[in-house]
Amino acid sequence: MNERIFISTAIPYVNAAPHLGFAAELVLTDALARHHRERGREVFAVTGTDENSLKNARAAEAAGVPVAQLVAQNAALFQALAEPLGLDFDDFIRTSADPRHRPGVEALWRACLARGDLYRRRYRGLYCVGCEAFYTPAELDPEGLCPEHRRPPEVVEEENWFFRLSRFADQLAELITSDRLRIRPEAHRNAALAFLQFGLQDISVSRSVARARGWGIGVPDDPTQVIYVWFDALANYINAAGYAHDEARFEARWHGARRVHVLGKGVLRFHAIYWPAILLSAGLPVPDELLVHAYVTVEGDKIGKSLGNTVDPVHLAHAYGTDVLRYFLLRHVRTTHDSDFTEAALVRARDAELADQLGNLVRRVAGLCRSTGGRVPEPGPSPLAEPTQALLCTVDAAVQAFLPHQALEAIFAHLAALNRYVAEEAPWRLARDPEAQERLHRIVYGLAEATRLTACSLKPFLPVSSARILAQLGLDPGAPPVFGAGRAVGPADPGAVLFPKG
Repeated sequence: MNERIFISTAIPYVNAAPHLGFAAELVLTDALARHHRERGREVFAVTGTDENSLKNARAAEAAGVPVAQLVAQNAALFQALAEPLGLDFDDFIRTSADPRHRPGVEALWRACLARGDLYRRRYRGLYCVGCEAFYTPAELDPEGLCPEHRRPPEVVEEENWFFRLSRFADQLAELITSDRLRIRPEAHRNAALAFLQFGLQDISVSRSVARARGWGIGVPDDPTQVIYVWFDALANYINAAGYAHDEARFEARWHGARRVHVLGKGVLRFHAIYWPAILLSAGLPVPDELLVHAYVTVEGDKIGKSLGNTVDPVHLAHAYGTDVLRYFLLRHVRTTHDSDFTEAALVRARDAELADQLGNLVRRVAGLCRSTGGRVPEPGPSPLAEPTQALLCTVDAAVQAFLPHQALEAIFAHLAALNRYVAEEAPWRLARDPEAQERLHRIVYGLAEATRLTACSLKPFLPVSSARILAQLGLDPGAPPVFGAGRAVGPADPGAVLFPKG
């Protein structure tokens, strides 16, 4: 049986329209899912929107509209990212509207309650609405501000339900140190362990109905309380997989799969500490991997709605093309450290890398095939075969290591080598020599085959361009792209079609 993989993005608040930071996470997760599908793995890829938050309620209040109206409008904008970003997710879950979500959250709550891990008490603490989290004074920056949003937290005092997080400290430490819960990159694994070393305190997992503005999923059998947004939101993963409504689906897509969450470093605590503890309490399997990426920044600052420095991904996709934007986000935005975005850098990547390297090679190879009668020549030995096959292994290793930028760097280093090979062999000169036709055909076939395999390696990252390249080589992008004898090539000048410069 093929390996099964459950892979998810974190789900964003919908207090405003989507920005480039979350678009980068969507594209990253989509590329990982596509890569695994190409390798024959059975993938279930999930995304969605986090709607039952005080943050969303306050945004609706400020806008003078009902909360349900605001979240529906903005959730639609997130769902609409699929087309401009070229996304292919299997499921999208809206936490305030999807009929699967509330029953799943309630079932998860009751499971933790039955274990004895939920109890009520009065609490006073410092709360950041942006993070939807309590902070201790030691966790704030030197000026007493939230380290993520750089705003002073609110003082909140009320009676809430609490989750016995402290009960799970040893189990969490064992999961992480043994890599049973594998966190990558290593720096974030160390950060999770450091959090555990400070000691775990029980956490508040409900809010008063009054403070929540009546918005959210009510605590079962307690009409005074609403379930805390993170307890609610994290349940989206298992709810999409079938929890509490489809036992067979849940068995296949959660119990029987490698469970992978892709998330930003700012929500590490919730996914590495809170979420596995809740699952342990409920008697459910914990995630296998947390793939933690850094931030997209503008002039060194994290992109964020609350910071007012958002960049519209839909505008960029329409202005420059889906694959141009995907390429920039996957090659020039690192998973390992924060990466600054500028439109000028996007244009440079399109022109110098996509157009001049990839587009130029495809144009040359298709032109050479036309010089041999408009068809790919018969197969033959080529010095390009071994390095091209090695490239496929390099790309797979980089993706498995959660380093997609390294995969693309390897692909484009290979493209540069193919372009040098064309320049050194100068096959267009051989086309005029009747005695050099056999050599010409070997060179052209080798280039066409190397370009085919390179296009296949690009498919998870640049799906539209990969399909166009295969079409230029006379291959059906929807079928296994294997050369037969005498394949006809596509129309002239494919490079201009692929990546026109502005």
